[in-house]
Parts: sequence; structure tokens; C-alpha cells
Amino acid sequence: MQFTAAQIAQLLNGTVEGDATVIVSRLSKIEEGGPGSLSFLANPAYAQYLYSTTASVVIIGKDFALAGPVKSTMVRVADAQGAFAKVLEMYNTIKLDKKGVSPQAAIADSAKLGENCYVGALAFIGENVRIGNNVRIYPQCYVGDNVTIGDNSTLFAGVKIYSDCTVGKNCIIHSGTVIGSDGFRFATGPDGGQKIPQIGNVVIEDDVEIGANCAIDRATLGSTILRKGVKFDNLIHIAHNVEVGENTYYAAGGVVAGSTKIGKNCMFSGQVGIIGHLKIADGTVIAAQSGISKNTKAGEAYMGSPAFEVQ
Repeated sequence: MQFTAAQIAQLLNGTVEGDATVIVSRLSKIEEGGPGSLSFLANPAYAQYLYSTTASVVIIGKDFALAGPVKSTMVRVADAQGAFAKVLEMYNTIKLDKKGVSPQAAIADSAKLGENCYVGALAFIGENVRIGNNVRIYPQCYVGDNVTIGDNSTLFAGVKIYSDCTVGKNCIIHSGTVIGSDGFRFATGPDGGQKIPQIGNVVIEDDVEIGANCAIDRATLGSTILRKGVKFDNLIHIAHNVEVGENTYYAAGGVVAGSTKIGKNCMFSGQVGIIGHLKIADGTVIAAQSGISKNTKAGEAYMGSPAFEVQ
């Protein structure tokens, strides 16, 4: 990837101060910038580095007042952090722009792939799978029978999706995550536990991102559901028949037991545990390492184990 300062300014609706023809080919933090790199300054705590960095181009706010000479070419924009995020998104899109099917992939004859898809080496795609356009399935992924994956979704290396599950559009599932493993249900008795078959599925709606090494269990009957816009960090376990509402964020290490219903726009910090059959209200905020054992109230914050409302 190579861009001139002028091209960057055009992309970001900014203005150039310095050499508009200077070329950058990589991204860097401002304190680690070097020739050929593009960086940004948004946090005033890092302003000192603007005057010492050797980054070729630095994105800064249009109203930032200089306190000394700057070696780098500057691109002034309305929002430096937002502009750099746009550059990062573009860079990531280019880096991950893979197409084509590896000859080492195994794809069932009854599976259907959309246009511009990528399927990496040693990936397996089962019977009657339906995959949309621009989907990327990295090496060593498993996509079971009757799975549906929507347009523009990405499965990174080693993702496993069991049969009959659904993944929506614009979803990202990171390495090691398992979608549709059996829910943990056994009928206990004098002769030990008898496994209860789990014949439901998992439904993941559009714009969901799931971190690495998560486990989303299939429902006993019906569906375990992640609604539109849900964002999961790494190492999260969602049990059978759980429903997670739209735009809920869950940091690493969380566990939700079976049949709990989580509302919209909730925010859970790391290692939050929630017992089964609860109703977590819209907008609930839960602090790290909290244990939730009762229903919550809309818009309230909780902490502790057992958790209590934060006043």
C-alpha cells in the first residue's frame, strides 16, 4: 500500500501542510514513526512527539496550534482520531482482500458460493451450505451441513460452525471460535446423567463480531440468538437458548447460562457471569467480575458477586 500525502488528504477531506508528494507505505504510532510511515496525533498527551517524530506524514486536527517546527508533512482534518480510524479500516480492507478457492479446500457439490468469495486451504464446506457474496473463509475452517453465511462476512482460521446454524451479513468471527456446539444439558438419575439431545441451532444476525476462542452453544429446541450489532471479546461462552439483544458489548471471559435473555445496548466488562433463566434489561451495565443472579432493571449499573446496584 502506497499513498502520497495529497491522496491521503483527498481521502480524508483534509489539507496538506508540507510536501504533498511524500509517499507513505505503512502505519505507525507517532512516537515510533519513521520515514515512509503515516501516523496521527489526537491525544494531547502525545503532542511532544509531533516535534521529534520522523514519520513522513502525520494526521492532526485542523485547529491544533503548533508550538515549534515539525519535520513531517501534516494533513489537517476535522477529527484526527476518526480520520486515522478511516485509514486503518481502508488498510485492513486491502490487507484482507482475498479471493479464490484453494485446491486444498473440500466443498460439497450441493454447496453454493456467491461471487468474489475466498476459501482457504483445508477448509471444509458441507452439504447444502449457502454462502453469500464477498465472504472470506480462512484455512482450516469447518462449515457444517445446511449452514447459511451472509454477504461480506469473514471466518478467520480455525472457526467451526456446526450444522444448521445461520450467520448474517457483515459478521466477523475470529480464530478458534465454535458456533453450534451442544448445549450442556443432562437428565440426572440414579444411574448417572443422560445426555439430552440438542437439536436447535444458533442464529447470528447482521454486523456481529465474535472474538477468538468463544463458544456459542446450539439450543435444545429453537435457537440461541445473537441479535444485530452484538460485539464479543475473546473467551466468551454463551449457553443454549440464550438471546443477546442488539448492540450489546461483552468483554473477555464472560459466561451466560442457559435460557437467559439479554436486552439491547448492554455493556458487560470482563469475567461477568450470569446464571440461567434471567432477564437482563435493556441498557444494563455490569462491572468486571460481577456475578448476576437476579433480573436487572433497565439502564441500571451493577457490580460485585453477588451483584448489587451501583448508586
